[in-house]
Amino acid sequence: MGRTTVNGEAMTKPTYYAPQGGLPPQTQLLTDRAMFTDAYAVIPKGTMSDIVTSFLPFWDKARFWVIARPLSGFAESFSHYIAEVQPGGGSTRPETDVGIEHVLFVVEGGMTLTLNGEQHQLAEGGYAFLPPAAEWSVANSTDAPVKFHWIRKAYHAVEGLDAPEAFVTNEADVPMNAMPDTDGKWGTQRFADPEDLRHDMHVNIVNFEPGGVIPFAETHVMEHGLYVLEGKAVYRLNQDWVEVEAGDYMWLRAFCPQACYAGGPGRFRYLLYKDVNRHMPMTPFR
Repeated sequence: MGRTTVNGEAMTKPTYYAPQGGLPPQTQLLTDRAMFTDAYAVIPKGTMSDIVTSFLPFWDKARFWVIARPLSGFAESFSHYIAEVQPGGGSTRPETDVGIEHVLFVVEGGMTLTLNGEQHQLAEGGYAFLPPAAEWSVANSTDAPVKFHWIRKAYHAVEGLDAPEAFVTNEADVPMNAMPDTDGKWGTQRFADPEDLRHDMHVNIVNFEPGGVIPFAETHVMEHGLYVLEGKAVYRLNQDWVEVEAGDYMWLRAFCPQACYAGGPGRFRYLLYKDVNRHMPMTPFR
């Protein structure tokens, strides 16, 4: 594993787990770590086989693992897909709903994102935020499949606040913000400014060096989706400690207690969704 530089500081070059599909053999045991409770769900990487993919309108040569969707009484604010687009595939009409904002994050291969008439090449680690009014399309003009995370949310507009602008970046260009008093063992790469209240969701990358911990049970109003990009750890979900590894997904409803111990031997990293910066609605909203 190589080294890269962020803001002049040497960092281990990131790796990203992407689902490979296929089917397990008939001889494999059925026992697995998959679970769905009133407070959280764990979707292990081994469950992301060919037979659980979905197809969507106006997408060519593409399939999707749907790993989160709004469910009444559970987590209600977002959906999370992992997309696999074959060479020559893509979409000129990727979204069929209105008022939806998006985050795209590439974990394998590369693709062309056309955003408001301008083309952007997204390689591994490429990240795009697309507000509801953005006109966008994606195409895989390479000779290998591209796999990317696609997080969707109905934007909660507030009178007096404009919607945020679209932006495209790569995680290699996003600094690490270390949590205080952790000696650099726990940090977050924040793609949107936390003080920019136009944003009503954040999709960040959380990083733990071996031995890093969340030293208390976080209990808060934000819903979470956590996709493990790299490494392994023991994660506290409600009253349970669960082993997770690269390729696993954790889905938490509001107020589900959570904590983490990253014992190593390598880094533990995950892509994190949370809803932010809005009053609690007293009536349903779009």
